[in-house]
Amino acid sequence: MLVQPTKKFLTRSLTGLYSLLVSIPVLVAFGCNTGVQTSETTVSNDINGRVPDKIDFTFHVKPILSDRCFKCHGPDKNAIEGGLSLNTAEDAYMALGKKKDHYAIVPGDVEKSELVNRIYTADESLMMPPPESNLTLTQYEKEVLKKWIDQGAEYKEHWAFIAPEKPIVPKTTNTTWAQNEIDQFVLAQLEQKGLQPSEKASKEKLLRRVFFDLTGLPPSVEQINNFVNNDSPTAFEEIIDSLLNTIDYAEHMSAEWMDIARYADTHGYQDDFERIMWPWRDWVIHAFKQNMPYDQFVTCQLAGDLLPNANAEQILATGFNRNHKITFEGGVIPEEYRIEYVEDRAVTFGTAFLGLTFECARCHDHKYDPISQKNHFELFSFFNNIDELGLTPGGAGKIPKPYMTITEKEKNGILSFVQLQKSTMKEVPVMVMNEMEEIRPSYILNRGVYDQPTTQVYPNTPESILPFPEEYPKNRLGLAKWLFHEDNPLTARVTVNRYWQRMFGTGLVASSFDFGNQGSLPTHPELLDFLAIKLKEEGWDSRKILKYMALSATYQQSTKVSKELQELDPENRLLARAPRLRLTAELIRDQALKISGLLNKEVGGPSVKPYQPAGIWEATTGGGGGSTATYITSTGKDLYRKSLYTFWKRTVPPPSMMTFDAASRDLCTVKRQETNTPLQALVLLNDPQIIEASRLIAKNAIDRNKEISEQIKYIFKLATSRTPDEEELSMLNNYYNSMLQKVDEEGIDPQDYLSIGDFEIDSSYSKNQLAALALTAHTILNLDETITRG
Repeated sequence: MLVQPTKKFLTRSLTGLYSLLVSIPVLVAFGCNTGVQTSETTVSNDINGRVPDKIDFTFHVKPILSDRCFKCHGPDKNAIEGGLSLNTAEDAYMALGKKKDHYAIVPGDVEKSELVNRIYTADESLMMPPPESNLTLTQYEKEVLKKWIDQGAEYKEHWAFIAPEKPIVPKTTNTTWAQNEIDQFVLAQLEQKGLQPSEKASKEKLLRRVFFDLTGLPPSVEQINNFVNNDSPTAFEEIIDSLLNTIDYAEHMSAEWMDIARYADTHGYQDDFERIMWPWRDWVIHAFKQNMPYDQFVTCQLAGDLLPNANAEQILATGFNRNHKITFEGGVIPEEYRIEYVEDRAVTFGTAFLGLTFECARCHDHKYDPISQKNHFELFSFFNNIDELGLTPGGAGKIPKPYMTITEKEKNGILSFVQLQKSTMKEVPVMVMNEMEEIRPSYILNRGVYDQPTTQVYPNTPESILPFPEEYPKNRLGLAKWLFHEDNPLTARVTVNRYWQRMFGTGLVASSFDFGNQGSLPTHPELLDFLAIKLKEEGWDSRKILKYMALSATYQQSTKVSKELQELDPENRLLARAPRLRLTAELIRDQALKISGLLNKEVGGPSVKPYQPAGIWEATTGGGGGSTATYITSTGKDLYRKSLYTFWKRTVPPPSMMTFDAASRDLCTVKRQETNTPLQALVLLNDPQIIEASRLIAKNAIDRNKEISEQIKYIFKLATSRTPDEEELSMLNNYYNSMLQKVDEEGIDPQDYLSIGDFEIDSSYSKNQLAALALTAHTILNLDETITRG
């Protein structure tokens, strides 16, 4: 992934840079990310692993059954073995065998419960789970199941399918720490474990944290100094309010929504031709800028075209449903691909708004959740009624129907937020939704195969979640109404959990993509319900709930962790500290642009093409031609726009961003994977954008200060939001001097290094000194602390 002339330079200069990485391990620690969390389902409610006095079906038993037993004894009627389903009490208590003379579970009677005998037996022919399943039960799990049966084997409905009720806010022994109700819920759990919350983060760290979480950009040195010197008790709240009203906030929220909506600038599949969907992205930014209530925001995207007297803005919003992949390959079976498009829309709805894996019920009943194959295709039918083709003829440049055309007239009217003036086209077509007059029939597809229709189905929703009200229209608008029905148990929980994930790195339900039986249990169930109800009662106001989280003492804790707490709660499930989170792919690049002064803050319009390694588009083109066959790097200010606007080719996404775990945009993504690999370090060392930014940072530091120590202090504070201590400053001064010596002795060619990237600096600066300081700035940009929001 070396880009000329980076490769030429790095072959000579990396020795010096790596020597710094070795010499200051305190500063540089790639991969140190204590914020990483997992999605375990079978965990004890007691963090010390003791069997609880009172066994709770939802939090102790259900995860074990779901993970170890439901594959053969779950809700899928076609997969049940031995006539036993453990999905419901009625099925679990049934008599078994030809003579109906034995039972898997006899409430209150361990001796007569065959389940207990089977999980404890050493006979492999009788053992459950069977050895060939490669599933085992721990001693703790066996004791939980045994104790549950002894206590009456009480079943409960899955927690996520029960509508939330406003919980009583707990009282705590410590009455001085909490700043709002969030803290009381968190502190109550900590006190039960004999723990205390961490100290408050420093003002510098706190400012950096909230800037990144709300705007995706770091604070300036001036903003840091002003906040540190502001002793007003409302100073932090004032910062939050100011950030929530910036366009940076709207763009940062939109960046996350691009993952959820699987936005891309190409259609995908083999030829991967360019598509025009950026006006829809402009609408998303506009909606967040206006603080559109979340229920309205989602309704417009699901069914804006079906609203009474729908206007152009509401129709444009439905582009959300058309962001899926579309094929242009000759020889495909059109109906097969049309079915795939509808499937994508239905599955995206389930993942994004319900936190459920509807895709698992396409071929058969869901093996873990109460979602039948019929339920799946009933949801499918809501999205199956637009006049679209499985294969759009004509190749590159053709627009799959239905679509709307945006002209200067709309731009000067209700679509004033669409940045049409930045496009070379006078009329811009955008794919949208448009319901057919004659309803297309939908069927259960045998094994999910497009050409094997069986029973006809009609628009409906799973009764296990919430029956579809008779008075609602059986179309996408009715589905949106159902989604925000007062009794829907999932929508508010899923939404507020994703906001929590945004602010804390991991949701209260770690598996934000799965609230079903295989998903994680909420670490703080009462807090989750409190926040869900608060979000609804306050009009689905995203800014309000994010501000509420940021003002909590829980959010404002330090990331420091003791050895004892690290061993007791390595994943920070108890929230006794703040998580250290690596910046996302977009934020790493945007931070470098911002602190170097290169960032172009233009809003909206067509996507741009920043630096990327040469030849990778050409090597992977499908041969169909078009604008995506060759990568033509943008020029001028377009090189330095926010990463939100980076052109996204589905078959070859931006490589630097993918290295840092950006979503591929093939499917709806609500939680990115988190990896730590050597390639990430190499991107920071080799990316021309980082090297170019380092040069500008060095130039700006020279303009600001004459003394080298002051220049380094300034650069360090820009990158990490704090002043270096004496030891760090000494190390960096020594590194600068060593780099200057290498440059002077021709170990590094300053001309090569300073020529990386398009931005030119006038010749009045000493090349040797500028190169040495740029190398120092480059090193600071490589620090773990720089790419961490802390």
